[in-house]
Amino acid sequence: METKNKKILYVEDDLSLIEGLKYTLEKNGFAVDNARTVKETYQFFQIGQYDLLLLDVTLPDGTGFDVCQEVRKTSAVPIIFLTASDEEISIVKGLDMGGDDYITKPFKLGEVLSRINALMRRSEQFKKSGMVLESNGIRMDLLERICWKGETELPLTLVEYKLLCLFLKNPGRILPRKLILDRLWDGNGSYVDDNTLSVYIRRLRRKIEDDPNSPTKLLTEIGFGYKWAGK
Repeated sequence: METKNKKILYVEDDLSLIEGLKYTLEKNGFAVDNARTVKETYQFFQIGQYDLLLLDVTLPDGTGFDVCQEVRKTSAVPIIFLTASDEEISIVKGLDMGGDDYITKPFKLGEVLSRINALMRRSEQFKKSGMVLESNGIRMDLLERICWKGETELPLTLVEYKLLCLFLKNPGRILPRKLILDRLWDGNGSYVDDNTLSVYIRRLRRKIEDDPNSPTKLLTEIGFGYKWAGK
């Protein structure tokens, strides 16, 4: 993937972390802006076009969750959370807010770079695809990266797009959880677990189902995986 001209907004207030990660990203061809507060983040985001947001969870005047929630009102830009806690509740909250991925501190710079490249690569794949997928009242224009439920446009994040695309391409087929995880993360499903996938499924159902508690489109096959009901 060509990283030249790809812009990242890195939101972090820890100077010891900023220098190393910013240097690594720029050395690999990314243009990086650094915001250290929620307020600065909004200022950068209003005037700049970014290909990815790298958000620390804990900030002096708020949290990365606050930023994600606000950004998701107007943008589907890929978001990765950096969290000092590996507690499940923190991770689930970030994904529910609209995050696409998370990395737990302490982390290796190479891992962060790999995850960023993978997420951006998936984003590019959607932009280049000219397919329109349609099933069970859901329509996806992958060239424009737009999804509709009936006549209503759905605000899906990148991972939600990838997940829904996988189901629409395999209607009526039971997809095992491991296969889904590997497809979502380019064969590196070991980065994430079943709890993470459950969060994404729940989040997607809230957007595509009439009643998320009684789904008719995205079905759970207990003990096997998930299935898209439709042709």
